[in-house]
Amino acid sequence: MELTSVFEHNGKIPGTYTCDGKNVNPELIISDVPEGAQSLVLIMDDPDIPREVKQQRGIGVFDHWVVFNVPPDTTKVKENSVVGVQGKNSAGENKYTGPCPPKQYKPSEHRYFFTLYALDIILDLEEGVSKEKVERAMEKHIIEQTELVGRYERI
Repeated sequence: MELTSVFEHNGKIPGTYTCDGKNVNPELIISDVPEGAQSLVLIMDDPDIPREVKQQRGIGVFDHWVVFNVPPDTTKVKENSVVGVQGKNSAGENKYTGPCPPKQYKPSEHRYFFTLYALDIILDLEEGVSKEKVERAMEKHIIEQTELVGRYERI
């Protein structure tokens, strides 16, 4: 299974897809989904958030996008579009929230992990659930996973 986008793996995420631009999701291309997949899950998170933010919010990573029950025949997630069911991100919203690393903390460049999972089930969850609930529901149901990492630094 492969996940690609308008930026290379470990490449710079264009400003359009960040809080400094349109703050919309980038186009994503999905290929080689394994046979038997019943749904896909897409999670975008940032593990490089400052220690202070981790302590203030009681989180280890910032969840930017949580999407589940994406049809397994999906080959493209268009820019600024919705596929599947939206879960709640760390901003408390059921949508994509683009990279926006605070300039005052180091490191000023953050990594954003887009992880795609192929599952052997459709998740019985409501819109707006947390990433943690999605992860618990998909335990022991992951057929395959892949990752695309983008980087962004505010100037």
